[in-house]
Amino acid sequence: MAKPFREITYDAPDGLKLYARVYEPAREVDSLPLVCLPGLTRNARDFHELALALASHATTPRRVISFDYRGRGMSAYDPDWSHYNIATEAGDVIAGLAHLGIDRAIILGTSRGGLVIHILAVVAPQLLAGVILNDIGPELALEGLIEIGQYLSSPREPKTWAEAAELQWTVHGPAFPALSRADCERFARAIYRERDGVIVPDYDQNLLRTMDGVDLTQKLPDLWAQFDLLAELPLLVIRGENTKLLAPETVEEMTRRHPALQVINVAGQGHAPLLETGQLPELIAAFVAGVDLRRV
Repeated sequence: MAKPFREITYDAPDGLKLYARVYEPAREVDSLPLVCLPGLTRNARDFHELALALASHATTPRRVISFDYRGRGMSAYDPDWSHYNIATEAGDVIAGLAHLGIDRAIILGTSRGGLVIHILAVVAPQLLAGVILNDIGPELALEGLIEIGQYLSSPREPKTWAEAAELQWTVHGPAFPALSRADCERFARAIYRERDGVIVPDYDQNLLRTMDGVDLTQKLPDLWAQFDLLAELPLLVIRGENTKLLAPETVEEMTRRHPALQVINVAGQGHAPLLETGQLPELIAAFVAGVDLRRV
């Protein structure tokens, strides 16, 4: 059975082999492509259901591209773990878009992906036609960072896919009461892979070394100056009702600085909302269609 997406590999600026998925609409369209950037330890599979929905949308189909950062998913692992940083990853995304011949796009970033967008606003603003930030902003709440650090510092390797789904339900269920067991099964398939018959997290474990020097008792540097560079762009923020990473006060300040900012609060979900659930695909489709109209 044919895959509903095209797989590409391309060279990073330093020569590392990287991977992306391209979902093409069934008919020729004049809409802007949507580029999806995943979270810290996540990969292109996070966006599979959303990409299918948007590429095949009844009225506004579009091309959707989702990237695996270096050291995640199907991209090569970097022999130098210090390269696992948002500046390098922004450069990798720029190289991927150049490989695909894309010079302007709407870019969606989940968690770390949103931080990468802030870097793109500095180094390649011409690429950005519109932005969607999924549960991320220019300032990160320490409570959320501590929670992520604790979760990643004690990884568990499930023995079966059923156990992997149950683990996600146990860990994330309290913050995600809106999700079903089927959602957790799909979630598990996106974050683990089977290697030699063993189910393992789908990222380079050296990635976690980048967090070793982070002092989670101190406020981290913010990206407000970079966020301000998005002021003229259509901007949508999606926030999980139960998130601990994106504080309401941060969203209020984002709205003050960007009065045209649109906000979707997702009931019954935490960090970060699953974008294929509920009404989110249609809400995202409406936002990106509006960016198309602004371009005309």
